[in-house]
Amino acid sequence: MLTQNIQTNHVSENSSPESCPALVLNADFRPLSYYPLSLWHWQDAIKAVFLDRVNIVSEYEQTVSSPSFDMRLPSVVSLKNYVTPARYPAFTRFNVFLRDKFTCQYCGIEDDLTFDHVIPRSKGGTTTWENVVAACSPCNLRKANKLSKVAKMWPSQQPYRPSVHQLHANGRHFPPNFLHESWQDYLYWDTELEP
Repeated sequence: MLTQNIQTNHVSENSSPESCPALVLNADFRPLSYYPLSLWHWQDAIKAVFLDRVNIVSEYEQTVSSPSFDMRLPSVVSLKNYVTPARYPAFTRFNVFLRDKFTCQYCGIEDDLTFDHVIPRSKGGTTTWENVVAACSPCNLRKANKLSKVAKMWPSQQPYRPSVHQLHANGRHFPPNFLHESWQDYLYWDTELEP
């Protein structure tokens, strides 16, 4: 069940095109990614329309004009050719934080995050999904280059290599600041509905 209230925005007809990104859906009408949400700048969306790479699913009221035509800006586009999603996400600091839900794995706070090697590099630990966790700076400094047993600090969960699906599921807990109302039919399609 989606526990947060998601606030949608309405883009007025007089808004700048800069405030009109397009949600990009795969050919199966699922977003290419949830976190970060797959968005294109309005110019990229129009270029893809003219190159016949996407279908326009929904439009803003906002239009752009040239000497030869007027066009409403796409708010949702779907790719014409299906893109097979990667099975595993890239190993990045942001994705480690997302896997760990932006929470220190030692004390549970959500501020001042960095990452920690569970087995320190000085003790042969590697910088991999299976050895790195999100940690706040105070916990990282307290653990230093000690093993968990010596520091008496254990992560709340063993680090693991997440699937893209797992990161998307975590990303739904942190919706973006801007969600246009026309996107709602394509986001969070697999969340449990309230009776």
